[in-house]
Amino acid sequence: MTIETIQPPLRVLVTGATGFVGAALVRALESHQGYVPICAVRSGKSLDVPTAQLFAIADLSPATDWSEGLKDTDLVVHAAARVHVMKEVASDALAEFRKVNVEGTVNLAKQAAVAGVKRFVFISSIKVNGEATDIDRPFTADDLPAPLDPYGISKKEAEDALRVISAETGMEVVIIRPTLIYGPGVKANFRSMMGWLKKGIPLPFGSIHNKRSLVSLENLVSLILVSLRHPGAAGETFLVSDGVDLSTTELLERTATALGVKSHLIPVPSQLLIFCAVALGRRSLSQRLCGSLQVDIKKTQTLLGWQPPVSIEEALDRTAKEFLEHRV
Repeated sequence: MTIETIQPPLRVLVTGATGFVGAALVRALESHQGYVPICAVRSGKSLDVPTAQLFAIADLSPATDWSEGLKDTDLVVHAAARVHVMKEVASDALAEFRKVNVEGTVNLAKQAAVAGVKRFVFISSIKVNGEATDIDRPFTADDLPAPLDPYGISKKEAEDALRVISAETGMEVVIIRPTLIYGPGVKANFRSMMGWLKKGIPLPFGSIHNKRSLVSLENLVSLILVSLRHPGAAGETFLVSDGVDLSTTELLERTATALGVKSHLIPVPSQLLIFCAVALGRRSLSQRLCGSLQVDIKKTQTLLGWQPPVSIEEALDRTAKEFLEHRV
């Protein structure tokens, strides 16, 4: 009779554990017998996961001591970052992004390698590829990076630094570049959009024929879980989406359906919308509403055997349900 060896669960340090992606990942790890999540949280914050092991840090900086959180840790998922903001107040935004997203990441990765961490999964951003694509000419994971804003530049520089650390130490690095992430609990523009639709506000977005890739929170977490163990993930960069690209008009219509309301979309020509947005100093907003940004996930699917487990209809339904239950 063969006696099978029972492997102990892998310890996974998750940074940004109270954030949108980090909290969902922690919950997924908690439900998986093969992992023990170690949750890095800002001092004074808590996490709504009763059995979670918390590791408090003051901030994500070049001086942060990660030794306690990295003790006996097998894997790291680095989801914490200084994120892209609509109204930047720093006098030197790039320097602020670099301090956290580059120097803070390098500090963590070097300590992780010394501590014997086997694999470091870095949640980057599609902004490393760029801001826009032509319709049906999507970004691929192996395109030359072309970041334009300070956030995207800092993420690209962090990726480059991680590859150097991996080459020098042998610690495996996996890079994931998500598109726009949505799901239950989503904030910012996506939640505002649901609010406008629920109130029946007429919106001038009924004639936009762009194409944009999105990724639901559940699909992103699914890919992160695969990337923790899959041997083919080591040293690779992956793009991720739901596998279905929508125009802004289609997204609004489908979201309205999920909310159980009728969309009131006025067919204003996209060129007129762009002209008005530029005149009002909102060029970047016009790009997000009217421009295209598509990603090709064939590499992710082929190399990892991964498929988005949740359809965009299911994901929008779950997002809308949470919004309706918790809106004020």
